[in-house]
Amino acid sequence: MEQSAAELAEPFTFVVGMDGVLRLAPRRSEHVACAGGAMVLGAGEISFMREADRWIGGEVSNQSTGYCPDVSSWAEVARALDAVELRRPSGFTHAVVFRRCPDCQEHNIVREDDFVCVFCSSDLPAAWNVDPTA
Repeated sequence: MEQSAAELAEPFTFVVGMDGVLRLAPRRSEHVACAGGAMVLGAGEISFMREADRWIGGEVSNQSTGYCPDVSSWAEVARALDAVELRRPSGFTHAVVFRRCPDCQEHNIVREDDFVCVFCSSDLPAAWNVDPTA
């Protein structure tokens, strides 16, 4: 499927599969669909910039409400980008902190280090706890 110039200028949805392979999809794609419904090592959005005669990774985030990956997933994302020899930043340029509320089980995005559930006002744990197998 051919994409418009506007679509190519937007960040892409990405996942890093359990095999360590980076997979891309248009930004409006769901991460879970990009991964074929499988578990992942990392997920988020990535933009690309042209530098001289090659593409490089610009901004990279772990923004994925389908997987809610921990910021520690950067190591797997970095490995996948290195495997395709794509220059990248040294970490997520926009890191999102996800937590699941132990009381109401809702997923939260923690903003400004305020670890309080926006749905029920319960305290959220300091450690990442969104893994569906946990």
